[in-house]
Order: sequence, then C-alpha cells, then structure tokens
Amino acid sequence: MSESRETRIKRMRMRSMRRGIKEMDLILSAYADRNIEAMDVGALDLYDALLHENDQDLYQWVTGQVSAPDRYRDLIADISQTFQK
Repeated sequence: MSESRETRIKRMRMRSMRRGIKEMDLILSAYADRNIEAMDVGALDLYDALLHENDQDLYQWVTGQVSAPDRYRDLIADISQTFQK
C-alpha cells in the first residue's frame, strides 16, 4: 500500500524538523514549510532521498563547506537560499 500525498508530506515535514542536529532542524523545517506543498512527485522523491542523508553531510553541503553531490546540487542551493531569506 502506498502512502497518500498528504501522508507523505506530513511524514517529510516531521522528518525535516526532527533531525539529529538542531541547525538542520531549523534549516530543513523552514525549507519544508515554504516549499513542500508545491513540490511535484519528482521533487518530493528527491527531497525524501535527501532526508535520508547524514546530518553532518547535509550541514556541510548547505553551508558550502563541502560541495553537494551532483544529484542534490540544485536542491541544496535552493535550501541554502531559502534559509538565507
């Protein structure tokens, strides 16, 4: 049984705000609040995959300390821009 879009978005919002590092809680929950409802299936798939990445890696990607993998490069740039607004 596949989850509904509404259930998926709720799960992803919760995963965005319940990370291991407080900084990532703040960054990803702000991004999800501003963007997740408007995402299409492909964007949700990519963001869902990103949510399974290690917080230390995510933090370094978002802050520009380390280059993000090609797969996530545009998404990470968007997350970084959202957080800086």
